[in-house]
Amino acid sequence: MYKEIKIDPITRLEGHGKIEIFLNDQGNVAHACLQVPELRGYERFAIGRLAEEMPRITETICGVCPTAHHTCSGKTLDDLYGVEPPPAARKIRDFVYNAFMFEDHNLHFYFLGGPDFIVGPDAPKEKRNVLGVIEKVGLEIGKKVIDIRKRTRNIIQTMGGRVVHPVHCLPGGVSKPMTKENQELFKKTAEDTVEFAKFSLQAFDDIVLKNKAYVDLILSDIYTHKTYYMGLVDDNNKVNFYDGWIRVVDPEGKEFARFKVQDYLEHIAEHVETWSYIKFPYLKNVGWKDFIDGKDSGVYRVAPLARLNASDGMATPLAQQYYEKFYETLGGKPVHYTLATHWARLIEAMQAAEKMVELINDPEILDPNVRNMDFHTPKRGIGVVEAPRGTLIHHYETDENGKLTQANLIVATVNNSAAINMSIAKAAKGLIKNNNVNDGLLNMVEMAFRAYDPCLACATHTINGHAPLEIDIFDHHKSLIKRLRTY
Repeated sequence: MYKEIKIDPITRLEGHGKIEIFLNDQGNVAHACLQVPELRGYERFAIGRLAEEMPRITETICGVCPTAHHTCSGKTLDDLYGVEPPPAARKIRDFVYNAFMFEDHNLHFYFLGGPDFIVGPDAPKEKRNVLGVIEKVGLEIGKKVIDIRKRTRNIIQTMGGRVVHPVHCLPGGVSKPMTKENQELFKKTAEDTVEFAKFSLQAFDDIVLKNKAYVDLILSDIYTHKTYYMGLVDDNNKVNFYDGWIRVVDPEGKEFARFKVQDYLEHIAEHVETWSYIKFPYLKNVGWKDFIDGKDSGVYRVAPLARLNASDGMATPLAQQYYEKFYETLGGKPVHYTLATHWARLIEAMQAAEKMVELINDPEILDPNVRNMDFHTPKRGIGVVEAPRGTLIHHYETDENGKLTQANLIVATVNNSAAINMSIAKAAKGLIKNNNVNDGLLNMVEMAFRAYDPCLACATHTINGHAPLEIDIFDHHKSLIKRLRTY
């Protein structure tokens, strides 16, 4: 007989989910899992749509990471129509995308994941939020956080047309060129993002790394998994958010695979469980061995920690310095500590800031030629970007008229779904003993998933495209008189 504990809803993430923890007779954890009860049927209702509508459709999956879906969809259309965007268009896309990565990473650190460290994992729950962070660090720093996010989001608004659901990526390019006036404005913003990234990394050093209790928590076994890691890298195996090779390293840090996204089906397969709408991808050439880590398990991880582990370094100089400190401090590559993802996220924010400076100062970004219209008959298109939460893949198949006959989206949180469940289960088993359960411990269980910055709205699907529905009808005596099911 099991006693069940529910964390419902789980907090400080995008989307809706719950954690179910089952205790045995001794009051210890027998099992724990993340259950996602919501459904997004985008793969199904995209069928029959014109392919060029997809950048405007897929971005509505999520209000936190629409730029990732919009950009990935745009790149998928490039592949579908066989067109290469002009250099200026590619640089505009890359610049806007790095602005998005910077502001989204800061959103997570200061608003979602950071409160666990800044105000403390066992602080009263009414304090574990952005208001508690501002109370702790001061109003001036709070204003600084809000200002830099506002200015980077203005880049997306200006070039993308809308900040939440941008409309600038088109097959073969972007909707408008960069003006000299906007370039000058964005130069100042880009320079300030570098300074803010330095500030955030110093804050992490002061608040987390100089606190022995926090360091011990990061290094503890309850937040450790030895898995494979996946991320985009450039030709030199440096971290890249917009394009490149998908690289996978094993739990020892050795290269396991390196491939173009068009070959992803040769390397990635998806496992399904009956208790969640999330699918569980795994490395096809290792195999699905259940929710376990180690070299013999096909489970892999994506997101900032995985990208650093899968690379040979960062693509910009300051980020590279912090990357080297990261591994020197944590004992070398690869790092398997889930909570170290928060530090890796800030190092990536530094690279995004430096890339913004590099791109906005490139004279070619002002070239008015921003669209290649030399389209070919569509059939199949596959695209990839690194969303803040990890590797994002879009795959469209069409008929000769460009109408979708098939769509597959493997989003970052789906790539991480097996690892997230493993992290929740391990944390719960390590923290909850002898029926000793309190709000602080349950928040520390939530910290196991929060490090992944999951986006459950993006991640949920069903194989057949509809949600099983059950409706119970009761009479006025609360007796069940009828049960309606769609399954």
